[in-house]
Amino acid sequence: MLRSRLPFAAALAAVLALGACGSEAEPDEPAAPAASAAAFPVTVAHKYGSTEITSAPTRVVTLGLSDQDAVLALGVKPVGAVDWFGERPFGKWPWAQSLWGSTPPEIVGERDEYNFEKIAALRPDLILAQYSGMTKENYETLSQIAPTVGQPAKFDDYAAPWQDMTLAIGQALGKRAQAEQLIAGIDKRFADVRAQHPEWAGKTAAVVDPYEPGQYAVFAGSDPKAVFLTGLGFTIPEAITKEAGKENAVVVSSERLDLVDVDRLLFLSGDPTAESRVKADKVYAGLAVAKENRATFLPYEEPPLGGALSFNTVLSIPYAIDQVVPILAGGSGK
Repeated sequence: MLRSRLPFAAALAAVLALGACGSEAEPDEPAAPAASAAAFPVTVAHKYGSTEITSAPTRVVTLGLSDQDAVLALGVKPVGAVDWFGERPFGKWPWAQSLWGSTPPEIVGERDEYNFEKIAALRPDLILAQYSGMTKENYETLSQIAPTVGQPAKFDDYAAPWQDMTLAIGQALGKRAQAEQLIAGIDKRFADVRAQHPEWAGKTAAVVDPYEPGQYAVFAGSDPKAVFLTGLGFTIPEAITKEAGKENAVVVSSERLDLVDVDRLLFLSGDPTAESRVKADKVYAGLAVAKENRATFLPYEEPPLGGALSFNTVLSIPYAIDQVVPILAGGSGK
């Protein structure tokens, strides 16, 4: 299992012992440009308090699903990361592939399921968990291994804006100014798109995963995929976010597809038969968005358009703008 099933106290003792001894095969030191020593010590506030980092980290483990992108963009190559889309080998995404090069990270878990022993064996000097649902218990365990920065305090788990997470990561790495520059560059890209497509301003949009026949995951306004659309000028109906509550999506049956009868509908799926299946749904076929051909169907991975929208990071956003905006501008979907 990816997460130890030992009782909490026993697990803590095990990882501390392993961290003290190190691993038999010492991992290679990453070739990462160091931050200015003048930036440290730095204290980063987060959901579980605040964490002081006393010197520039070089052995970083990322436990948020997309945290590695911001770390890479800031010139540091994580030694450990969690797997989200079943990346085997890790580092396949085109927006990050060149930055990983031939040295991908050790996979130390999946969504909120961490292998504490692997993490400790990597001898990290910083652990980041921004786009995560890390628990307080896990935070306490991880903090005994290395300084750990949890998810932003002002937002629900998985609901923090990408800008806030990027800034927290930049601050922890002693590279806040560089992080601000990256954010400004992305903000300009969005502003340019909005200027080029004023017709999208205020138009309603929704993102849906038709994950099985008659069942649809409708993403809330805080989900990265929806945030990308709002960056382009679209508006996510408040009814969707209200239905989702604190979750990043609400699951509805065909009977509730009126929720997504919007000006522009984006379907994301890893199933090549999803488009024909959705179009065969009689409820969907009766919606104005279907009748007027205002829906776009995109894959998650081949090409990784949905993957880029799901990450919605300083690395994936430029790729998504380059790939997805022309499709949206062309009218109907693929």
